[in-house]
Amino acid sequence: MAAKQIAVLFTGGTIGSKNNNGKMSPQAGGAYTLIESYTNAPDRRDVVFDTAQPLNVLSENIVPDDWNTLMDALGGLDKSAYDGIIVTHGSDTLAYSAAMLSYLCCDTPVPIVLVAANYPLEDERSNGASNFAAAIDFIAGESLPGVFVVYRNDRGESIVYLGTRITQCESFTDQFGSPYSVPYGQMVEGRFVRNEHPYNPFTDELRGRGGAFSSPWQQGKSRLESGLLYIKPFSGIDYSYYDFSGARKPKAVLHDLYHSGTASANAPGSHSLLRFAEYCGTHGVDLYLCPLKDSSEALYASSVSLIEAGVAFIENMSIEAALTKLTLTYSLLHADKEEIRDFVLNTSLFYEHIVPKQGRSEDNK
Repeated sequence: MAAKQIAVLFTGGTIGSKNNNGKMSPQAGGAYTLIESYTNAPDRRDVVFDTAQPLNVLSENIVPDDWNTLMDALGGLDKSAYDGIIVTHGSDTLAYSAAMLSYLCCDTPVPIVLVAANYPLEDERSNGASNFAAAIDFIAGESLPGVFVVYRNDRGESIVYLGTRITQCESFTDQFGSPYSVPYGQMVEGRFVRNEHPYNPFTDELRGRGGAFSSPWQQGKSRLESGLLYIKPFSGIDYSYYDFSGARKPKAVLHDLYHSGTASANAPGSHSLLRFAEYCGTHGVDLYLCPLKDSSEALYASSVSLIEAGVAFIENMSIEAALTKLTLTYSLLHADKEEIRDFVLNTSLFYEHIVPKQGRSEDNK
């Protein structure tokens, strides 16, 4: 059997860092320890690696221009020459980068798998080497086109996530999640086992994507930019602190919601999201609310009042997927307000809309 050809792009993060007297920072060449560790493992697959390091930062410091650099590196690869691509990444912003790459690489013919580590590789508690090995197994066994994340949780399970369906690592447990707690599957003894759930696409559906999806990224022409304001609600939030009257204002606002799809819409005075929505409209700033499971179900009065006011709710999508999709949209799509809204709400690039599948089952195919 011919050796698998895998490109590895290192970006820094904990998986490429060392602990220097209690201070962790990415080291030049540190991530290449992964290659050496895997090459020396007794149960390694026959793999030929091509490596590059387009970034070397802790992921909390990643900004949209770093995504541009990463996309330039990915765009420079002849994907037909590889069985898959692995991107090493820090855990802090992994969910955002995974979603962004899912959109920009929605037409990839090979799997792109992001991996991270909970501790530097030199620490015996680290899952970095395990995540890297599981990513190789996933690429070698499935060849599913798309963007994925493989990460071993605190139960020792190597979970596989769709790139648009992984949520931020939790502060106190250091564990990733997914909407509805439904990841795509897991690696079991080197083999991918799909999570048989109606929310998950079938693997033959991924294989059949072919050329049906076109990436919004144009090599050498597209550039992602900052331009969004993200607001997280809390009791007593005062919207008067957000001032768009000057020369500098956001292109759009993404406003998070409480778990029941609510916010302080009917609160008095400057605490009212309804009043803030009017303020955004007056200043030509688009406002989106997320997440909302399903607007067709019974809703609380505050949510109904926002819908009646014409505020755009992003349904059936995680906040991470929504935030990155808005960043992409307002950077790359030059269109009027209604076309932009339609793209965000109704165009699916890589399974960011979480809707159930109907009508058949699949035996881990």
